[in-house]
Amino acid sequence: MYDEKFMRLAILQSEKCKKSKDVPVGCVIVRDKQIISVAHNKKEAKKSSLAHAEILAIKKANRKLKNENLTGCEMYVTFEPCLMCAGAIIGARIKDVYFGTYDNRFSTVKELSQFTTNHHTNFYGGYLKDECSNLLTRFFKEIRANDRNDDGSKAKDKKY
Repeated sequence: MYDEKFMRLAILQSEKCKKSKDVPVGCVIVRDKQIISVAHNKKEAKKSSLAHAEILAIKKANRKLKNENLTGCEMYVTFEPCLMCAGAIIGARIKDVYFGTYDNRFSTVKELSQFTTNHHTNFYGGYLKDECSNLLTRFFKEIRANDRNDDGSKAKDKKY
């Protein structure tokens, strides 16, 4: 069952991404109202396409619980999980995922509704949506502002 304090903790985690200039995504895994793990996106910091907040949080939870199966756990994440993360979430058997803002370009929830798996994870979106969305908007505005040349023209060869 959704608990706002865990989504707020996920938001706090996402703010840690500023140091490494990673896209601000934070994640918290909870079981029985107890925090099992927290993580934030570290793709840039680790130079790894696998270092998404959800994947890192799952790995920490697996180690802490000494089990690859996270049955009964809930995940709170600031941004709708991508397909890679959604696959890991389902594989870990996480019960419920509560996310902040939707990914309007690559909606995982829409994609997952087409598949049947041996484990069903419930995905619920829109929790603290405006706060989570503003994190991403600010991040990309700052990145784009920094990608300008001194004359205001767009710099070439920037990744965002």
